[in-house]
Amino acid sequence: MSELLSRTTVSALAPELRPLVDPAELRTRVVHFGLGAFHRAHQAVYTERAAALSGEPWGITAVAPRSAQTARALREQDCLYSLTERLPDGNRCRVVGSVVDALAMAPDAEKVDARLTDPAVTVVTLTVTEKGYQRSPFSPVIERLATGLAARMRAGAPPVSVVSCDNMADNGAVLKAVLRDFVQDSDWPDRSTVLDRMAEAVAFPATVVDRIVPATSEADRAGALDALGLEDALPVSGEPYRQWVLEDSFAGPRPPWERDGALLVPDVTPYQLTKLRLLNGSHSALACLGMAAGLDTIAETMASDWGERLVRALCAEVSPTLPAGGPDPLSYADDLVVRFRNPAMRHLLRQICTDGPLKVRERWLPALRELRRLGAATPVLELALGAWALPTQEPIPALLRSVGAADLADDDSLTAAVTDRLPALRAGRIEI
Repeated sequence: MSELLSRTTVSALAPELRPLVDPAELRTRVVHFGLGAFHRAHQAVYTERAAALSGEPWGITAVAPRSAQTARALREQDCLYSLTERLPDGNRCRVVGSVVDALAMAPDAEKVDARLTDPAVTVVTLTVTEKGYQRSPFSPVIERLATGLAARMRAGAPPVSVVSCDNMADNGAVLKAVLRDFVQDSDWPDRSTVLDRMAEAVAFPATVVDRIVPATSEADRAGALDALGLEDALPVSGEPYRQWVLEDSFAGPRPPWERDGALLVPDVTPYQLTKLRLLNGSHSALACLGMAAGLDTIAETMASDWGERLVRALCAEVSPTLPAGGPDPLSYADDLVVRFRNPAMRHLLRQICTDGPLKVRERWLPALRELRRLGAATPVLELALGAWALPTQEPIPALLRSVGAADLADDDSLTAAVTDRLPALRAGRIEI
């Protein structure tokens, strides 16, 4: 039986496997809601590197909204865990040390509130998925966060920035609105005072996050054990690439994430749309067309004779719809080709194709509308729509109406062009 990962056992590891910081020298200055793999492979890594590069003690208390077991398991290994980067030529593993405490939201509610009112805490981050921003009834995360922030406002604690890291457009504005709605709908006699203080002392920067982080498997646990010689109950893995774009509108001190490559910008919208239309759009297109060709993974589509051409062609077609101020579309496409080719990342096409109507509505149709309005050709989006429609055997106009695109359903030249693609797709031929 191997020893458990801990602050004691990690000290015996080779230097390249140890955390970049000594967790004993950190203190809680960030509270994070959401103890899933993405946070541990993304924001926690940026925060660890920011602390290491700046010498500032930026530690994280992570709050598990649902699973007390996850928080307990992390505490049992002194909040250390391993991160494995899946590289094309082999994996690279090391231990991350920026999380200094782990709490369960309901059982540890008093401790959570104490962290939220602590003057040393100046940043709160969230990865709770879109469901975590529920308004009616309000989600438990929103209730806990609003209650803690209200207590902070009453105590006159320093300003704080509350940073949504969930994959939503205008995530900062969404979070601000739902928290204000909670306070407004409360029966607190001082709710107007709390709202006024929040308007002065709480910032909600918008963000764009990007890193592919698969669900942890038994193979990941075995790989971590092999790399470290220590038992890790909560390993995570991810692709080498990561990106974090943040609106530069913080209310107080924050980790210097830009020291590790994060981008602080006046407006994240160009980055948000680039990710949605180029990355997410080409990801869905590869998945739909790969399924039509009888393939199983994104890496397999990229190994075909059409995968790279599809990504580059879609990016070129859609790029005129992107606002100025974001990444260069050609360089972005170069990065996508490298990321999607990585054979160590087994992205199953059938998983990517789930929630197809929602993804089509968000990733393809706004760009398609804009291009059609401009009179531009849209052959790649037409091909992608054909691949999406193929398994349904529904007429293209009916499918477009089902996703709220009656305007496009009435575009006869568009629906005819998509329909013309179907015979080749049925034969498994991808013609770009």
